[in-house]
Amino acid sequence: LAETRNFAGTAVVIFQPAEEGGAGGRAMVDDGLMERFGIEEVYGLHNAPGLPLGAVSTRVGAVMAAADTFEVRLKGLGGHAARPNKCVDPIIAGAQIVTALQTIVARNVDPVESAVLSITRFHAGTSADNIIPQTAIIGGTVRTLDEEVRRLMDKRFKDLVAAMASGMGVEVEIDYEWGYPVVVNHAEQTAFAAKVARDVVGPDQVKTDMPPRLGGEDFAYMLQARPGAFVFMGIGDGAGVHHPEYDFNDDVIPHGISYWAKLVETAMPVG
Repeated sequence: LAETRNFAGTAVVIFQPAEEGGAGGRAMVDDGLMERFGIEEVYGLHNAPGLPLGAVSTRVGAVMAAADTFEVRLKGLGGHAARPNKCVDPIIAGAQIVTALQTIVARNVDPVESAVLSITRFHAGTSADNIIPQTAIIGGTVRTLDEEVRRLMDKRFKDLVAAMASGMGVEVEIDYEWGYPVVVNHAEQTAFAAKVARDVVGPDQVKTDMPPRLGGEDFAYMLQARPGAFVFMGIGDGAGVHHPEYDFNDDVIPHGISYWAKLVETAMPVG
């Protein structure tokens, strides 16, 4: 783009920090990114293992989920494992809570809606085999595509954990934090991004009916501030993102660069 200047207008390239949990997108929006640089539309691109190399996939509306997190801290009464009747076991209480939490999606969320509740941490005890610990910590994430479902998950989570902890005789502290909002693609900009992608990689390589992904992305804050679209570009077969064997495929770089250049040139044609 800098070499050819084959566009009439201003293209802003956003280098966004702290996407994985740090909400860099929100910080940039709050800092006046859109106003300072006169941004009228905003577009994002994410690599996608499993899609053919260079293939593009997107959809109008909710394309990625709201990403909320929680931590539950349980406090019982530790003691000797041979005398459990003299203890209040936070591991037993935690195990019951972990199991019960899975009923929220299964029995409280409308089956045609989407929600995920995943326990990703459960810490308790030490290397000693004969000690019932005093405390346990449970952590994880909740993903939703709808604000009503998001509020339901929040309420049922807190109500259920508090009731289960009380029933098991343990003290409980609950931190439930709303994180990134739903990534919502705008119809006009999504259609435009798809048209550009078809010009670059071919019509057979572009899909606009992808199922929503329950991953989170703080580009959501930018799409709240300005109309735009978020699309996925395939990098071929291989381990998925966040897998320890994930390996970005450099062969997709020319496809991605061509998409960006074509998007700018199409949006702001010379003459």
